[in-house]
Amino acid sequence: MRPSRARLLFAGALVAFSMPPWGWWPLALIGCAMYANVAVHGGRRAPFRSAMWWALGWFVPSLAWMWFLTVPGYAIVCVVFAAFHGAAAVIANLIGRASDAHHRTALAVTHTFAEVLRLSFPFGGVPLATLAISQSQSPFARFAGAGGVILITFMVLLFSFSDRRLRVAVAGAVMLLVAVPLDSTRHDGDATYALVQGGGRQGTHVGDVDPRDVFLAHLAATRMIPLNTGLTAVIWPENVVNITGHGTFSGSRELTEISAEARRLGVPFVVGITEDAGDNSFTNAQVVVQPDGSVTDRYDKKRRVPFGEYMPMRSWLRALGAPVDLVPRDAVPGHSPGYVDAAGVRMSVAISWEVFFGGRVNEGTADGGRIIVNPTNGSSYTWTILQSQQLASSRLRAREQGRWVLQVAPTGFSAFVSPEGTVHQRTAISEQRVITRTVQLHTGRTLYSRTGNAPYIFGLLLLLAWIMRRSARANRIGRS
Repeated sequence: MRPSRARLLFAGALVAFSMPPWGWWPLALIGCAMYANVAVHGGRRAPFRSAMWWALGWFVPSLAWMWFLTVPGYAIVCVVFAAFHGAAAVIANLIGRASDAHHRTALAVTHTFAEVLRLSFPFGGVPLATLAISQSQSPFARFAGAGGVILITFMVLLFSFSDRRLRVAVAGAVMLLVAVPLDSTRHDGDATYALVQGGGRQGTHVGDVDPRDVFLAHLAATRMIPLNTGLTAVIWPENVVNITGHGTFSGSRELTEISAEARRLGVPFVVGITEDAGDNSFTNAQVVVQPDGSVTDRYDKKRRVPFGEYMPMRSWLRALGAPVDLVPRDAVPGHSPGYVDAAGVRMSVAISWEVFFGGRVNEGTADGGRIIVNPTNGSSYTWTILQSQQLASSRLRAREQGRWVLQVAPTGFSAFVSPEGTVHQRTAISEQRVITRTVQLHTGRTLYSRTGNAPYIFGLLLLLAWIMRRSARANRIGRS
């Protein structure tokens, strides 16, 4: 292997190991800086290839969880995402020809756009193993409330790619954010929640475990909750009540059994269910069950997991011999507002995969959500790469929205995440456990919640136009 190729793969691996579950966030800065040095000084002849090797070193380890979901999808995604960064390097090389400084700044902008593209393409977006996720525990995470993952990504790349003077300026901005609070939300009461994790094996797929056993494990854990604990509500994970093939949740014995526990504790339950939506499809929802057995609110998941809840290009993959029957039926996306109301508290709900999308979580906050609930189910995945990255995403969403995030999973990780991104009471993988905590409810919205991503995308386009103009001017002066 050529020394430059090995160096690029190593730089990408450093970025990969800055991600959870490893979580050594400074490695991302080192890996990005190493790539930039190759791109500026040695990669001008082959910018696409240089960026591809760097990005493959980054994505192959950090997206390894997809191997257990779909091998073809894993390979496709790694190559496509690496190609995004390859294209970014080519564009930066064309724009920043005038000087190394212009080239470095152009690289920061175009590689940020490569990450932005991953938020929505392909398959509606696969925003995992992002630079922002790698920085969920770093000082750069302070940018979340101001500009979300786009601002975090750009500042990380600008710091890593730039010369010493600009790095000092970026570091000063980070320190200023640490010293000056930007959260404009307000404390608006308290609520106490119990998150129920039933436990069980990791690496299981549909059909490996009897759905009734999963339900009974969560019911048994719930029955350990004592009376008179001042609870506001009990929250169960995503789709631990599986009614598919047996009618609907309404009138089911599972509803009767949950209602009995809600009546015993005197509080509503927020429960994840799946039920039939036709012969070849199903719906994934979070519902509110009252002590009297009525279901008073419901949110149906909008963003589905590609290759997990639906199979893109099913007929084409079947023709290639891919195991498409791992997802025998496709989930139907919901259209309801992104929240539920329980015990007088509006909750912004992001079911599992949806917590990786800042805009999806913001919908419920914009509609008055005072906390964020992330019911999830990561039991299909071996190891903890996905689960750790999801918890990191919950930390970013908490900072972006200035809200507590309640993440609850059947086999882990379940946790409470504060608006400052601090994780409390994280469960272990596969343990049966109920965690209870009183959290602050918040109203008001952060700058990011009000603006979304559009101003930052527009700002990057303006910066790119400015670099092009400066480079063109420098080229004219050089020729004269």
